Amino acid sequence: MDRMIYLSMTGAKAAMQRQDVLSNNLANVSTNGFRAELQAFRSVPVRGDGASTRAFALETSIGYKAEPGAISATGRNLDVAMGGNAWLAVQATDGTEAYTRAGSLDVNSEGILTLRNGLQVQGDGGAINVPQNAQLSIGSDGTITAKTSDAVRPQVLGRLKLVTPEAPLQRGTDGLFRAADGNDLPTDQTARVQDGALEGSNVSPVETMVAMISAARQFEQQMKLLQIAQTQGQESSKLLGSS
Repeated sequence: MDRMIYLSMTGAKAAMQRQDVLSNNLANVSTNGFRAELQAFRSVPVRGDGASTRAFALETSIGYKAEPGAISATGRNLDVAMGGNAWLAVQATDGTEAYTRAGSLDVNSEGILTLRNGLQVQGDGGAINVPQNAQLSIGSDGTITAKTSDAVRPQVLGRLKLVTPEAPLQRGTDGLFRAADGNDLPTDQTARVQDGALEGSNVSPVETMVAMISAARQFEQQMKLLQIAQTQGQESSKLLGSS
């Protein structure tokens, strides 16, 4: 009977954790460049004397959905959609280099090119400084050019650092992605971007809703097993008490 308790208890907890992941995916269905988190159940044996036949059911993340989201035209000169498997390098709040597919850029009050959320965009040589009142344009290779009223020709400010990872990246708690070994990835000179467009989330609302319903039913089944185990325990106690 205690085996049933182990399985149903940990199974219910894993179903709740899956609901958390699915809810987060659904909440980011309209987030530019978001990658849906994938999850799976796995069985872990309980260690300890007399517990070798017991197992926990655990929910674990197996990575993210790699398929790109739909590209939508915005007409904004500072919006870029990465092509293929290219990622844009940014400076995270902890100072490390991280990568994102969100390409909505802006210029902060200090004249630094950033994402809309304020994270500094990395160029081949670090930060990209933008002259005041400059009109920016972004080439297909990520080159940033600025045109000011007193300049005869556009000025090249730098090039977006674009990387193409050979292995899947790892998602951090801040929502940004990094290489599995923690090292900075090299610039991919062949990576390309589409200006005036943004990549949407690759979360499927319908698939996610169906998965949430399935997880809810799994949770209900595990709770029913706990109730059955409780009833069986009570009946066993009555039998032992009457003997």
